[in-house]
Amino acid sequence: MSNGRRGTSWVLSAACLALCLLLTACSSSKKSVPEKGSYSGATYTVKRGDTLWRIARMSGSSVNELARINNLRSPYTLEIGQKLRVKSSGSAKTTATARNTTARKTTARKNTTATRNTSSSTPKVAAPPVGSRCWRWPAKGNVILPFSTAEGGNKGLDIGGSRGAPIYAAGAGRVVYAGNQLRGYGNLILIKHGEDYITAYGHNEKLLVSEGQQVSAGQQIATMGSSGSTSVGLHFQIRYRATAIDPQRYLPPSC
Repeated sequence: MSNGRRGTSWVLSAACLALCLLLTACSSSKKSVPEKGSYSGATYTVKRGDTLWRIARMSGSSVNELARINNLRSPYTLEIGQKLRVKSSGSAKTTATARNTTARKTTARKNTTATRNTSSSTPKVAAPPVGSRCWRWPAKGNVILPFSTAEGGNKGLDIGGSRGAPIYAAGAGRVVYAGNQLRGYGNLILIKHGEDYITAYGHNEKLLVSEGQQVSAGQQIATMGSSGSTSVGLHFQIRYRATAIDPQRYLPPSC
């Protein structure tokens, strides 16, 4: 009985040893096959698991380019040990640099064209001649900030005064806006005069007209205040075909 047990034990030990050796051999054989191929210069040697897409990615080329220079046809079957012509790293870098340069030049051309188109689509409007229309001063007071053509400069006149002082329409027209939804202008009134002109009156205390109302030149439309501002006064603009012009060139000499 003991001899039978020993025999069985010996057989099991031998089987385990053989299995371990077999697994070790399999592991060694797998390690001996590189997962990826290697290349030097312009030649690549295909290894197990390689695909044309992987080789293209490694060599900085494209699948179509590799297929073309190696006369390969879809589905691009590769054999282990097969030699493929590839682009050298220098060529790939040169190609990438050329592509980047072309892209930068194309972008620059597009930007230049866009700038020219924008300039041509929004031409500067020539100011109307002085005296072509009769305007009235919209409030009594001193000009505390004049018109400026500088970028970010004042696009109208800031006229100082006292809270509650009357604000007048500078000319006859129709009220096209009366509210406080335009940020930075407080209680604002816009009056349209014909097809070419619009006058604006900002920072009012109280609005006395409503949208759609017809007003006459010199009619009181609001009271002076400081809505949307840190000081009491009126911000007044004259716009000719949507372009701000200097009101003092068109208003009478004094308030």
